[in-house]
Parts: sequence; structure tokens; C-alpha cells
Amino acid sequence: MLYNAPIYTQSQQHPGVRAMGDRPLTTVILAMSADGKIADRTRAAARFGSPWDKAHLEQQIAQVDGVLFGAGTLRAYGTTMRVMQPNLLQQRQQQSKPQQPVQILCSQSGKIDPDYPFFCQPVPRWLLTTRLGSDRCQPATQFERILVAETPTGEIDWVTAFQQLTDLGLKHLAILGGGELVASLLAEGLVDEFWFTVCPLILGGAEAPTAVEGAGFLQTTAPQLQLMEVKTVEQEVYLHYRVKR
Repeated sequence: MLYNAPIYTQSQQHPGVRAMGDRPLTTVILAMSADGKIADRTRAAARFGSPWDKAHLEQQIAQVDGVLFGAGTLRAYGTTMRVMQPNLLQQRQQQSKPQQPVQILCSQSGKIDPDYPFFCQPVPRWLLTTRLGSDRCQPATQFERILVAETPTGEIDWVTAFQQLTDLGLKHLAILGGGELVASLLAEGLVDEFWFTVCPLILGGAEAPTAVEGAGFLQTTAPQLQLMEVKTVEQEVYLHYRVKR
């Protein structure tokens, strides 16, 4: 179904990262190999997680108001993860939440194949992009909302974007990758928690993506984590970290 999507635009220079109380809580949720790869060297969809990992992901998504993911993740999978289990749907209903969290695709360019199965899934779809990306998606679009937040250099302004999401009532976000998106949010101080599923395989390869891509961090300035929880299910290890402030 095609929508004439309302466009929300805000572009400004900001003096620094906002306090968490002014933006949604964010949780990065990723499965990775034992050597830290979230896909193989072809960047194909990572399907090495167990059914336990899939259930864990669905449980986490059932708790949030919105899900953020990048265009590369959409290209790899073609679809998004939605809440399917009856008990989780009932839980959302009891919490007065919509049946599905908002699925927010992040794309600076706005170049998106409209034939992905994602656009046939029964979920609310938003696009977070730049002015150029918004122009490419108008006037016919398959997004219910288009949010524009742009830096002076034409990149997505993440701090401004998160303020828009706050203004639209989103209090908790799941971040499903890829590594470039996670790196951008970490650099702006916009990641609060990680859930890593460590799976029992080695992928290797310099071209295989990791959980955090981008330019990387120096040891002296790297984000520090606090381990909150460890679980093991069969051969997988589930690690819950909080980012130290």
C-alpha cells in the first residue's frame, strides 16, 4: 500500500550529546560468531543463530517502541523481525502498546528497492533520512512517516533524529545493525545497552562485518561496558552489557 508520508524535518548544529532523559533508551541486539563477525565476507544474511537466539530477539523486540536498522541490513534480509508469539502480543496489549513496534529504516541516500518483502509485512514503517533521501522517496512512498535530520555535511544528524523520535513518543529503541549504524550511534553517545549472542562458529576474514564498523575507537577513548548478565543456552552465550557513562 502506498502512503503520502508526512515529512518531519529538523536540521541544526547541536553543542553536544543530549542526556538520556531527553531521548529514547537504546539497546543494540546482535548475534555474532565467536570471533565477533555479524555476517560472512559476502555480507549475506546471518542465519547462524539458533532458534533460542531468534526467540531471544523476538522477546527483546516485544519490549520496545521502535526498531532501527540500516539499509545494508534490509538488503541482506529483505524483511524485518516482528512480534509473532501470542504471549508477546498479549504482553504488548496489556502494556497499551501497538501490536508491532515501529520499524525505522535508516538510509542517508534514500535509495531503497520497493520490491523487498519488508514492504508487504504488516508493520508500521518509517524512514529516517536526509533531504536528498527524502526527495528520492517522494511523492509515492511506502513509508508512513519520513523523518529528515541532516548535518551541514549532508549526513544523518543522529542527535536531532533521536529528539524527533522522542517527540513522537518513542521511549525505547532496539538497534539491529549493521555495524556502520551501531558505530555512528556509539560515536554520538546514543547507545545504552548491548545484547550479544555469541554463536559457536568462526567466520574470519578482513571483509566480514563486525558489530561496530566505522573508523573505530582508540583504546584511550573507547566506550566502556559494564557486564549486567550472562546466560548460556546449549552452545550459545548471551551477554548483556550496559554502556558506562
